[in-house]
Amino acid sequence: MQQSRRTATLLIASSLLSLASFGLVHAQESAPLPADVPAGTKLVVGDPQTKVALQLSGLIDEIPFEIEWTNLSGGPQTSEAFRARALDVGSVAEIPSIFANWNDLPVRNIAYREREDPIGHPIYRFGIAPGVDVKTLADFRGKRIAFSPGQAQGALVLRALQAAGLTRDDVTLVELPSTGDVYPVALASHQVDVAPIGGVYIRRYVNQYGADGATVIEHGLRDDPSHLYAPQWVLDDPAKAAALAVYVGFWARATQWVNENPEAWVEGYYVGDQGLSKEDGEYLVELVGNQIIPDNWDEVVARHQKTIDLLGAELGYEPFSAENIFDRRFETIAAAALSAKETSLNLEFRDDLCDQQP
Repeated sequence: MQQSRRTATLLIASSLLSLASFGLVHAQESAPLPADVPAGTKLVVGDPQTKVALQLSGLIDEIPFEIEWTNLSGGPQTSEAFRARALDVGSVAEIPSIFANWNDLPVRNIAYREREDPIGHPIYRFGIAPGVDVKTLADFRGKRIAFSPGQAQGALVLRALQAAGLTRDDVTLVELPSTGDVYPVALASHQVDVAPIGGVYIRRYVNQYGADGATVIEHGLRDDPSHLYAPQWVLDDPAKAAALAVYVGFWARATQWVNENPEAWVEGYYVGDQGLSKEDGEYLVELVGNQIIPDNWDEVVARHQKTIDLLGAELGYEPFSAENIFDRRFETIAAAALSAKETSLNLEFRDDLCDQQP
């Protein structure tokens, strides 16, 4: 435990030095991150995938404070838990932090990852109902499209319309929650003509309804942002903020472990934890591809600004600066954790070579 605490402290210190070199430590109104996690600190974490990755990799034993894991994911669940003060940090896509702030829930993104090839490995495809003639985004004109305004799928629909030169007046948006198999069932039953579907449901939809004429099309847009985010009141707590900085480092290392161990991930997570078939798990690993963690958020914030402006214009919300939902104190921590791991491995390798010298 003492060694783990020392390692966590070094990771935070290294990251803060990196922030200082970019002149960003004082960019936020919040105080700089403490370098130590006080004894007795606990985080309540809604990040089920990372929990399993930490368990499978053994990294979970190195975390130097208590974590209470909750089986929560997605914007609606995590926002509800934040409001109840029952959760300290959650894992979501791009949209939840935007809508939370529009709905008087101050949250900020503290970690970010993306897919190495976001166009070749999108999260979603557009499912097309059996018998409906849609081959490109321009064919959306006049169609009924499943729409969830507060979730990533809803934002993707609006981006697709924008990319096709269409507006909401050119289509019929049918509000449906994008949970479970709601969208594939809505497509198959002709409640809607088009719907964004993701994960294993892409494969299952085509396998189940392809004989009836069901298809999917690529959208050619970026839909890959993935975040950790936390309420402002948690970030204002020095002990929890320090613990979050350490957790971000372990989150990054867990991400890298998944990249490097696809077979173990299929067996341990998709099959062992999620109850999917091995074939479904292998399909999902291929669907995701490699995930990367940038050490600079400038482009990320700029993309978020475009999303905020689009959603504000289309849904009647007041646009705001995307900087408001990013806590830049955490900007380099995830990448620094990976760099520190690589440095440690290189040092161990050099030590081994020295030990072998006569």
